[in-house]
This record gives sequence, structure tokens and C-alpha cells, in this order.
Amino acid sequence: MKKGLILAALTICSALSIANANTVKIGTEATFAPFEFTNEKSEIIGFDIDIIKSIAAEEGFDVEIVNMPFDALVPSVLTSQLEGAIAGVTITEERAQRVNFSDPYYKSGISAVIRKEDVSKYPSFDSLKSSRLCAQIGTTGANAAQKISGNVGTYNTVPEAIMELKTKGCEAVLNDRPVNLYFLRTKNDDSVVEIKELLNGEDYGIMVSKKNPELLKQINDGLDKIRKNGKFAEIHKKWFNVEE
Repeated sequence: MKKGLILAALTICSALSIANANTVKIGTEATFAPFEFTNEKSEIIGFDIDIIKSIAAEEGFDVEIVNMPFDALVPSVLTSQLEGAIAGVTITEERAQRVNFSDPYYKSGISAVIRKEDVSKYPSFDSLKSSRLCAQIGTTGANAAQKISGNVGTYNTVPEAIMELKTKGCEAVLNDRPVNLYFLRTKNDDSVVEIKELLNGEDYGIMVSKKNPELLKQINDGLDKIRKNGKFAEIHKKWFNVEE
């Protein structure tokens, strides 16, 4: 009887191990619409989420999406709390020294959102050189803002930065252009507009621990497959309402 119970317990543990081994823990920062954000049911959705889930489906593994602050993603991958992360992360030389990146899956750039009343005052990035700027902490938008003026307020989320702009705590919010455009389109807020200039062409990549080259290969293989079978184009159209 005791042996039977032990055998049953071992079988259950073995099954759970297999299930867990087939689930990859992927981090994100769910305030970066339309790439990742939460809906009214508190579910994490978005372009990035659809992309990683489609890759996983092609490669035969499941993903567990873990929401955390943006600046905690790289440390969490380094300490193996996460096996990877997808969060509109720009591929930079500095980050690539610490984590591996997938092949690029999205090209972006930095844009600036200003108050509509200031359109003539701030026609370009050059015109912002002596201004206080806002950005989300840990992002390339924050890095760009530092290079432009050096006077930068950083915030945990994009909505917080936009609110600071609207209350005149800063003169512009710098962020990835798709995020700024999505905000302007969905919020229907005509009190803020985008400067008609783009800074720094950037590639987004999926971060993976350097300890896990097999996962990196799977992600790149899956990304290639969804590009070829049309799934990637379908997801792009869904979230940006334009062809890739």
C-alpha cells in the first residue's frame, strides 16, 4: 500500500515536472500599449503578447506571462526568475552584453508628445534642448531625453508621464512612436499632439537568458515561421490597423 502511494506520488511529480519544463516564464511590463497592457478583465494583452504566444504555439511550448516593472526585467532574466522577456525592448549594445536578443521583430523610433498649445513653440527635438522632459524609467525614451536636455523626470508608466505633461510639469514626453500614436488614437485627447519628427530608428527584440541558447533558437525559429505563414502580418494589422 505504502509503495503504491509512493509510486503514485512519483508519477504525479514526474508529470508536473514535464508540464513545468514545457512552460516558459516570460516577463513583460503591461503599461506599454499597444504592445502590452491590461484589459478591463485585468488580462495582459497586446501585440507582444500575441507574438510570443504565437511563437510558443509554433514551437510546442506554453508561456506564463509575468508582469513587473520595466527596469526589473533584465535583472530578473539575469537571476533566472524569468527565462525571457518581451516588452517593446530596444536591442542595445549595453543590454546585449547582459542578455541575448532574438532576431528583431519590430522597428520603432522615438517621438515626442507635447501640449497642442505649444506646437509653434516646439516644432522639433532641437527646440526642446533647454526644456524639462518626461519619460518612462529605464526606456530608450528616457535615454534620448537625457541626451537632448539632461533635465528629465522619469515615471513608472507612460500615463503618469503624460499626466505630468498635461499639468505642465514638463514640456514633452519622449517614448517609442507606436506607443505615443496608440495613446493619442485611443484616448481621443486633443490637448496633446506629436512633434512631426522621429528620432533614432530602433529594433525591438525578445530577451532571453544567455544560459538558454536553446530557447533563443526556438524563439527565432518560431518568429521566422509566423512571418512566413502570415500570422505575424495578421497580428500587426490587429494592433496597428496598418500593414507591416
